[in-house]
Amino acid sequence: MNLAGQLRPIVAALAVLVAAVSTARAEEANDYPTSARAEYVYGCMKANGETRAAIEQCSCSIDVVASIVTYERYVTAETALSMSQVRGNLGVQFRTSEQANSAVNDLRRAQAEAEVRCF
Repeated sequence: MNLAGQLRPIVAALAVLVAAVSTARAEEANDYPTSARAEYVYGCMKANGETRAAIEQCSCSIDVVASIVTYERYVTAETALSMSQVRGNLGVQFRTSEQANSAVNDLRRAQAEAEVRCF
């Protein structure tokens, strides 16, 4: 068997491996439900104007955030931000929680990166 014949199965196996890795990365990047993405874009547009350009920028922004922060971490951060506005002991728990603050900081860093890339 010549060299080309020996390399053919190896090249085929590598092609399958690359396709599997690409699919896995695409699934990781798109693990946010459509409703969460839509809610983010809606809020972003309210803050940045309701124009066609804002749709593009806000859609880009959630894509960047999703590529940096897992959906689970995003939900933790959003919950912490929402609950930290509650008055009293419950709100204090969310404002002073190390886990909540860490998730919020991760989200803010991702949003800052999105601001640089998309706006």
